[in-house]
Amino acid sequence: MNKEFYPAEPFRIKSVETVKMISREEREQVIKDAGYNTFLIDSEDVYIDLLTDSGTNAMSDKQWAGMMIGDEAYAGSKNFKHLEATVQELFGFKHIVPTHQGRGAENLLSQIAIKPGQYVPGNMYFTTTRYHQERNGGIFVDIIRSEAHDASIDIPFKGDIDVEKLKNLIEEKGAENIAYVCLAVTVNLAGGQPVSMKNMREVRELTNKYGISVFYDATRCVENAYFIKEQEEGFADKSISDIVLEMFSYSDGCTMSGKKDCLVNIGGFLCMNDDDLFNDAKELVVVYEGMPSYGGMAGRDMEAMAIGLRESMQFEYIQHRVKQVRYLGQKLIEAGVPIVEPVGGHAVFLDARRFCPHLSQEQFPAQSLAANLYVESGVRSMERGIVSAGRDRKTGKNHAPKLETVRLTIPRRVYTYSHMDLVADAVIKLYKHKEDIKGLKFVYEPKQLRFFTARFEEI
Repeated sequence: MNKEFYPAEPFRIKSVETVKMISREEREQVIKDAGYNTFLIDSEDVYIDLLTDSGTNAMSDKQWAGMMIGDEAYAGSKNFKHLEATVQELFGFKHIVPTHQGRGAENLLSQIAIKPGQYVPGNMYFTTTRYHQERNGGIFVDIIRSEAHDASIDIPFKGDIDVEKLKNLIEEKGAENIAYVCLAVTVNLAGGQPVSMKNMREVRELTNKYGISVFYDATRCVENAYFIKEQEEGFADKSISDIVLEMFSYSDGCTMSGKKDCLVNIGGFLCMNDDDLFNDAKELVVVYEGMPSYGGMAGRDMEAMAIGLRESMQFEYIQHRVKQVRYLGQKLIEAGVPIVEPVGGHAVFLDARRFCPHLSQEQFPAQSLAANLYVESGVRSMERGIVSAGRDRKTGKNHAPKLETVRLTIPRRVYTYSHMDLVADAVIKLYKHKEDIKGLKFVYEPKQLRFFTARFEEI
């Protein structure tokens, strides 16, 4: 390993969950029964679960204590008041609408902010975000910097918006035809890549000229703030919370999945400053989620979220979180395993194109690689490539993203460096006989968000 400092876990373990490793023969049957889709594997058959960092966090003693003071009133919960005040202080937005999770917030925003036929430019798509945008008549346009589509390029702030692309789109389509700019911090499908503060300012300055709103996908905003503190000039001495507050000052609102940087297992919210949008969101949240004072969450979950949001901004926590991911990525790089570089904030992304050069993209190399990694090691990961990208709604053809990856997603406060060593060894071992990985074909393809429930068989 290189000489970078990797901090020890900034916590003590108070409760443990026993896991088991089933035999290779059993794993071969499990993945076959699951249709080679890691989403369809039972968790009890998984040894190390890197499927997602969404809702898989370990909560702190203070969060568990907060669960005991849950106010489960149908309206006017005191826990919502605590969450509202916390978000207003740390994010700086005027209004907050709670939702059951992030896609609930995406649904609300897409309905109230998009008129059919309008364009929604963003720094690379995310699956559920684009689905809600397109379902409400929006047209997604990718305006991320071009380098983000090349897994081998190692540069900082690879998630930045290309401001020239955004300017050209506005001038070509007209400002009135831009619903809003969707800026993700960090960019999940680019490899967890951060966005610089400089870029956020530039996007804000441009959109202000045209009267266009900017909404952040704030799901991993604390991770993004860490990269700014670590890598952007002028921020080394600033606190994580101060950086987060400045980040949001360049936006009009955000969607948030609390299941990531809020360190909880369920919940989310939508923020905005505009009073009219807030009233529209409050009307819709009653239809889709629940009362504006709980939005699909129990009072105890809102309390845990408020506490977790503060805990996530502690420097010792976020430094360990990002560097644990980097530790795994560095081990793979040193072994010659192709991954998306630089290593992002929440996951290591295997580059399935270079890992499985003998398979075409239409043979679903990332889907097959994830399935084979499970058989090899009991480690569950997930595909982020052509299967996740889905089909064009008009032509019916597969979207073919340049990045064809397998995401090794690290839950927060759950695994140790020893677990990362085991994962690295398994990937390295699989890479040495990568030619044995076979392509896949659909045997069941859902019409919407197919990667969750699709089934495959080997070619």
